[in-house]
Amino acid sequence: MADHRTNCCLLLPAFKIPLTLGAEGHFWWQLWKYFLSEGFCFVFLNNSNEQHCYGVSIMLYTNNITSDFSQDLIYLANKLLKVRTKLDDKYVREEPMIRGPKFLVRLRSHMVFENTPVKIFCTVEGFPMPVRVKQHAVTTNSTISFMLSLFFSPASMLPKIHYTKIHITFLEMFGPVFATEGESATLSATMTLEPNLANLQPEAQWYRDDTRLFDSKWVKIETGRGFSKLTLPNLYKDDEGLYTLRMVTKGGTAEHSAFVSVADGPPPVPAAPGAPMDIKIHDANRDYVIVSWKPPNTTTEGPILGYFVDKCEVGTENWTQCNDHPIKICKYPVSGLFEGHSFYFRVRAVNSHGISKPSRMSDPITAMDPTEFERLHGVPSAPGQVIATRETDTSVLIQWAPPKEPNNLIGYYIDQCVQGSKNWTSANHKPHKNTKFVVSGLTTGETYMFRVQAINELGLSDESQESAPLTVKAALTTPSAPYNIALLYCDGHSMILNWKKPLRSGGAKIKEYYVDKRRRGTTMWREVHIPPITERVYKVENLTEGAVYQFQVYGANLAGLGPASKHSEDLTCDAWTMPEPGPAYDLTFCEVRDNSLVVEWQKPVYTGSEPITGYHVEYAKKGTANWITANEKAASHRFLKVTGLEVGTTYVFRVRAVNAAGVGMASMASDPVTAKAVAGSQEVSCVVDEKSGDIVLSFESCQINEGSKFIWKKDYKEITDFSKGVVIKSEGIHSKLIFKNPDKEDFGTYSVSVTNTEGVSSSYTISNEELVKMLALSYDIRHPVIPLKSELAYKILERGRMRFWLQAEEISSNVTYKFFANNKELSGPNKMAHDVATGIIEFIMDHFTEENEGTYTCQITDGGGKAQSSLVLIGNVFCKSLCPFSRLPLMFPFTTGPHFSEFLSLQIGDDCSVTLVCKVANLKKESVFHWFREDTEIIPDVKPDLGSGVCKLPIKEFSLKTAGIYKATISDDRGKDMSQINISGKVFDDAINKLSQLAGASAAELVINCTATGIQLQFDASAVMWLIIFLLIDSQVVEPVEKDKGKYSIVITDPENSHKRTLDLSGDGQYFQYFSSLISFPPESIPVVGGLPDVVTIMEKKTLSLTCTVCGDPKPQVSWLKNGSEVEPDDQYVVSLDQGKFASLTIKGVSMEDSGRYTMIVQNKYGGESVDIVVSVYRHGEKIPEAKPTLTPKTIIPPKLPIEIPQPKTQPAPSAAPSTPSPAAPKAALGRGVKSPTPSRRK
Repeated sequence: MADHRTNCCLLLPAFKIPLTLGAEGHFWWQLWKYFLSEGFCFVFLNNSNEQHCYGVSIMLYTNNITSDFSQDLIYLANKLLKVRTKLDDKYVREEPMIRGPKFLVRLRSHMVFENTPVKIFCTVEGFPMPVRVKQHAVTTNSTISFMLSLFFSPASMLPKIHYTKIHITFLEMFGPVFATEGESATLSATMTLEPNLANLQPEAQWYRDDTRLFDSKWVKIETGRGFSKLTLPNLYKDDEGLYTLRMVTKGGTAEHSAFVSVADGPPPVPAAPGAPMDIKIHDANRDYVIVSWKPPNTTTEGPILGYFVDKCEVGTENWTQCNDHPIKICKYPVSGLFEGHSFYFRVRAVNSHGISKPSRMSDPITAMDPTEFERLHGVPSAPGQVIATRETDTSVLIQWAPPKEPNNLIGYYIDQCVQGSKNWTSANHKPHKNTKFVVSGLTTGETYMFRVQAINELGLSDESQESAPLTVKAALTTPSAPYNIALLYCDGHSMILNWKKPLRSGGAKIKEYYVDKRRRGTTMWREVHIPPITERVYKVENLTEGAVYQFQVYGANLAGLGPASKHSEDLTCDAWTMPEPGPAYDLTFCEVRDNSLVVEWQKPVYTGSEPITGYHVEYAKKGTANWITANEKAASHRFLKVTGLEVGTTYVFRVRAVNAAGVGMASMASDPVTAKAVAGSQEVSCVVDEKSGDIVLSFESCQINEGSKFIWKKDYKEITDFSKGVVIKSEGIHSKLIFKNPDKEDFGTYSVSVTNTEGVSSSYTISNEELVKMLALSYDIRHPVIPLKSELAYKILERGRMRFWLQAEEISSNVTYKFFANNKELSGPNKMAHDVATGIIEFIMDHFTEENEGTYTCQITDGGGKAQSSLVLIGNVFCKSLCPFSRLPLMFPFTTGPHFSEFLSLQIGDDCSVTLVCKVANLKKESVFHWFREDTEIIPDVKPDLGSGVCKLPIKEFSLKTAGIYKATISDDRGKDMSQINISGKVFDDAINKLSQLAGASAAELVINCTATGIQLQFDASAVMWLIIFLLIDSQVVEPVEKDKGKYSIVITDPENSHKRTLDLSGDGQYFQYFSSLISFPPESIPVVGGLPDVVTIMEKKTLSLTCTVCGDPKPQVSWLKNGSEVEPDDQYVVSLDQGKFASLTIKGVSMEDSGRYTMIVQNKYGGESVDIVVSVYRHGEKIPEAKPTLTPKTIIPPKLPIEIPQPKTQPAPSAAPSTPSPAAPKAALGRGVKSPTPSRRK
């Protein structure tokens, strides 16, 4: 047939191809290559949003088609239809509901020239697939035209362009901002995008009062996937306004707005005006420019008198004033500029109070001729969005949008930066003219970001926004074919198959396998399973017994389906009944060295008639059939180290299982392996960590790649149980297997292998003997003993002191220690010390006496180390150590510094005084003496008498409150000495007993003292001790009766004697007559008061009522005082006495002036009493003041004898300040009044 060529357009049918292409998919790629070789050009459109690529059409153009090619076209068209049908049947998962056809993204019209490629895009939805194919062929004498057409509904032919709609929903939106000049403000928003496509992100546009904002010194904009943020780092009044974020897509805009208010900052001087705003530059020329501005927004400080204009040359920080006198209008021509130099300008306002802060400085402006300025009208604007995509494992493809203002663009510079650093480097050294660039020389596995700058003859534009971070790795490809399909077992109806994984994974994990079968003699392959399988062992069922089958396997990863494996050999479906085991499988190698390697395998599926007892490993040189058995004795485990290999020689291996019936079938031969160590191979090391005591297996890999992992095994079984304290730590090329809690069961062979390398691996065998030694070493490290240079010893010091000390080889500053005497810890932090430099630890005992005989021990802890040392001072050894103290007085004259010649002691005087006494010696004029109680210094009323050397400290009112540890120190430039005494326990009890003995022996006779609240019986025990007995006649009626007559006694005892004092109130003596005089006045009685508090707190504007109960006959008189002055009743102060019993003072609407001390006085002819109450008023909202009751007693006003109603007198109350007078009766006899019981209030 003649070779006739003509123009032809071939429109192939719509089809869909899974991302995981099968064997039919492989035909597609071969078809594309063939068309290209014939001069065709085509477009293949796909949409990868789901698991399938939906191709709309393939248009083939050529002017080189021959008539001989027509039959091929018809064949190919039919083949395409068949392939499409098979792919649909094989890979498409039918959805449960039928849906009508729908265009998601529509086609649009195109008009192109002949031989010009065109891309046609659309996305359709529906089930079944909404396509209709019409086949049409026309034959003439010399021309054959063939066309397959895809018809859509008429609506798809509309010329209107529909963009993919991106729905934007704001999640977090910025609100109004109220700030002050000089502060910063941030506006941010987060949003969701539907769909969220990495290469189809909306553009974020920020506006202030409808003016577009761009990244600058005053505005920082950051936008990412799903968020946008605007930062104003230094606010001026110019920044005030309505801010709007617009997310712009081709299908629409979403926006959000909020107002930013900027208040004036503090002026430089009070009442100075605010800063001018909106400074602009006009009419730039060779030597002058015109500056204009707006006045401050507020003038409440006073009228503006004028403005000063300042300039600063770019590159300096020297601001100079342009006008000598303030100008009153908001425009000023600045002259005297240097041509070609660039300047900043700012303005300051002036009023009668001072000068304002400067305005925000202007953008830089260059002084030059206007025509020249127009010719050189600025640098380009910044390029648009930058997108980075993977290409190879060391390069990345960068694409970007051109600048909106190219301004005579020359090209682009591309910068790169490792994520997390700020070290930007240039990827090209001369301008690149296109908007695509391949950045090479990158580090595999590292993550980079990219940006682009445009350049023209004036300079560089601003940088574009940074690209999203991208990790450098090779683009994914489909895996290679699996191989070596083996039969592991057959029962006559099914077969268990195994195969080896593809040698090349395509850059991603192989996730799925597909198995096909066919009978021998047929050509059609059939899938044996619908869902893919993930393991390399599969049971093919529903086979015909006796039939012969062939199998092939595909591997698939994220990139798609790889090629089919070579089909298996003929496998007959006959049941296995032999007694020997079936073949082992999955032979792998590790620890390959020059003369050895380790073989591992999996247990046979078919075990035969008896359990498997071992394995034999055989090997042969590659290309030979001379198999050599590596182990004459069957190995009981599924690994074996084969030795005696020739370096550099390539071998193949196989394994036979053994049971009682004999040796089983041989496994399929392994892949060839060469006996040669990987260059730089390291071995596993085993040590005991010197600090922690852990047993550590360490390995350093000579190779590491992306995705490499360290796999640790024990006896070649991966370690997965970490409950016993086994820890794996891997970082970089190093990995460790750590035994935190090693025990005797941890012996065995430990191996490590590194994935994604050339077989890097190693092992270490821990024998039982070695493990015992390491466990002992681990124990010693975890329980260390601090070595001592010298054991605990003693040294005799002056003044009866003893020093116990020892010396360690080495101690740290964190050392702790304790001293014990006869198993009792010795205390006193000031007595213990240590020296890190020398390792000495010591304890000083102040008084070493006969009572200190016994055993002394020091325990030391430093980190994890411990030590202990003991010293026995018993018998002759103790006497020898104590002997020098008998000569202590002779030793004192040889002491070089001040010291105590007599230590502290407690002395009780005959007058019951208690005094601490000590004696010091070897003093000089500069010597200083101090007293302390519980480490708090005491300043005595009388200074120590250092002239005589005797120092005394009186202890007033000796009681448990004054007990404690007392110290005395004497020091000067020659040294310091200390003495202390613990006044507690036995020492305190002895002192109290001595005081009791003195008090009882010196006690006077009982005397009677009558008061308004009862009768007091008291006696004078000594000059400093009073023991008082209060006798309350009646709890309700304070008047004596007949039954209260009798004898009253008090007994004072001490450890040796007892002392008794008696008062007779039952006969006709003097005391009885006085007692009877009190009984002769019924029903009259002395007035008493009850029920008032000591302190009252109340909030202002409230009403305060002070109420109490009084009693007495005749009825008592009641009066009230405030701060010593009598309270005059009025509308605010109301004084009342109800029923002669209930007295009250009511203050209405209390105020702060009502705070103070209030005194209530009640009295009749028999006497009376007064009580003080403190009133504290606080304001609303204040914290309630803490009520602190004072210990102010009632003041008793006794009657005079003969009894008469006393006249009121004014004198200070016992608890009031001297300046605050309080009324009181004439001074009573010595004694303190006792508060009477409060009667219950009657209603």
